[in-house]
Amino acid sequence: MPGNVPSFAELLTSTKGSAIHLEMRDTYTPDDPKFLAWRETGALEGFGAGSAWFGLIRGAVARGVTVRRARLVSEPVTDYIRFEHAVTSLHNVPAGEQVRWLSRCRASDLALPGNDFWVFDDRLVRFHHFSGEGHALDEEFSEDPSVINLCLAAFEAVWSRAVDQAEFEPR
Repeated sequence: MPGNVPSFAELLTSTKGSAIHLEMRDTYTPDDPKFLAWRETGALEGFGAGSAWFGLIRGAVARGVTVRRARLVSEPVTDYIRFEHAVTSLHNVPAGEQVRWLSRCRASDLALPGNDFWVFDDRLVRFHHFSGEGHALDEEFSEDPSVINLCLAAFEAVWSRAVDQAEFEPR
C-alpha cells in the first residue's frame, strides 16, 4: 500500500459496509497486563465500555457496518483463548461484533492464509505478523483482488462451520 499507512481506527472509520477479522493463533501478547491480571485473579479489569476499541466498534456498527470476527482455536484451549472468550462476552459482543469460534480439528480441509487478517469493505486486507510467542511484529496491506478473494473465501469457510460466541464453551 503506497504512501501513508492508515491506522486501524482510520480503516474502520472509513469502512462503509463490512469489516471481517480472522484470528488463527492460540496466544497473543502473552505479557499483556490485562491478560496477566486475569490469569492471576480471574477478574476482567481495564476493559471499560468507554475504551477506544469498543467505541470504534460501536461507532462502526451504528453507521451500519457489519463487524464479524472468527477465531480458529486448538483444543484444549490455551489460557489466552479462555481470556479472549471471557472478554468477548463482556465487551466485543455488546459493542456489536458478531463472533464465532471454530476448533482447529474441524478446519483441516480449509485453505487458509498464513496470517491473521482484517478485510475492510471487500477492498483492502490488513495482515498481522506475530512472533512465535505471540508478540505483534508488523502489518502488511494488500488491495490485490486475488489476495482479498482468498481471505474472503477463507473467512466465509471458517464462519460457516464456526459456533457462535454464546454457544462456544472453551475446553
